[in-house]
Amino acid sequence: MRCALRNGIEIEHIALRNGIEIEHACEKSCACTTCHCIVREGFDSLPESSEEEDDMLDKAWGLEPESRLSCQARVTDDDLVIEIPRYTINHAREH
Repeated sequence: MRCALRNGIEIEHIALRNGIEIEHACEKSCACTTCHCIVREGFDSLPESSEEEDDMLDKAWGLEPESRLSCQARVTDDDLVIEIPRYTINHAREH
């Protein structure tokens, strides 16, 4: 799905506004990993992650080098390709 990007808006906000289901248990407070996403293209165009985000990402299920918390990663004008993992840490604990 293609979505219009607006510089400075979080990936999570863009996804939700476009009807893309993405968990967000902590309401954008960087206190969980349910909004974990993988940036397949355009990773280097995003601002660097904070130490707080990096600490939370260490707890994410299915972590990859291009992982970000979608509630923290703010887009630029560059195109991105985002993958939302099938499972979150919450789902992994249930099974």
